[in-house]
Amino acid sequence: MDAVKERLAHFALEAHDLYLNQSVPYLDGPPEPLQFYRQWIAPNKPCIVRNAFDHWPALSRWTPEYLREKVGSKVISVSVTPNGYADAVNGDRFVMPEERRMSFASVLDVIQGKVKQRGVLYVQKQCSNLLEELPELTADVDAHVGWMSAALGKSPDAVNFWLGEADAVTSLHKDPYENVYCVISGQKDFILLPPTDRPFIPYAGLYQPAVYRQKDDDGDFEVVDQSDRQKVPWIPVDPLDPDLERYPAYRRARPLRCSVKAGEMLYLPSLWFHHVRQSHGCIAVNFWYDMEFDIKYNYFTLLDDITAVACQH
Repeated sequence: MDAVKERLAHFALEAHDLYLNQSVPYLDGPPEPLQFYRQWIAPNKPCIVRNAFDHWPALSRWTPEYLREKVGSKVISVSVTPNGYADAVNGDRFVMPEERRMSFASVLDVIQGKVKQRGVLYVQKQCSNLLEELPELTADVDAHVGWMSAALGKSPDAVNFWLGEADAVTSLHKDPYENVYCVISGQKDFILLPPTDRPFIPYAGLYQPAVYRQKDDDGDFEVVDQSDRQKVPWIPVDPLDPDLERYPAYRRARPLRCSVKAGEMLYLPSLWFHHVRQSHGCIAVNFWYDMEFDIKYNYFTLLDDITAVACQH
């Protein structure tokens, strides 16, 4: 089994040397669908596209004043945590945020500093919340990314809206979707690792699910176990401050860092590991394309399964 582990590690390093970029490249405009599929989707490589959605009214309209007028009274789902880390390992628990129902105006009050409260807010409900909770805003963006939909031969399966405080952090994880991430205002900072770096990423542990809950009496947060749910695998390493004594294999990982600014679009291929931070009050919209039965997806899923078995021995 040691030989298998070493071969997997060698394969990961070869991928960096043979075809992966050392930084995330930029495209200066919307690509042709077939060209984009051949150069980026098929080889599973990320890129940032500029000038791809300049025509969206959201880029100029989505000010706090406009959002208050348009959707201020709407009650939406908001993730609340004591430290900004939602869906992350905390000790021996996988802790999810408290899901709170708040008016959009109340969220803006906190973002703009008009109201002080304990906890970090993040509008991040990933169930096509733009369409489900904020349909009043859909006229300000395209229903899909035309060239991406043409390249994949399908429409997006979800369109999500993101708004949060600077302390809101998305822990290192992967998604089974082709992801097109459009920043409307502010900036998103990504740390990316390819699926081939899986041998260097600790992902074998199982954690008891739990949720944060803010107590009524003193406003402190407590961690409440969800004992009726099965344990879940998650990544305990923090790429901002990795514990290399505990996770020495992570030394061999080669993360890419990139910043996606307002008006820019990140193509994040399926199954790439990613960690995300943002500027305060950053607004973004992303499109998820489910490619679960795609050959590329099945290939990297098999690689992940083989690595998981090898790392358990």
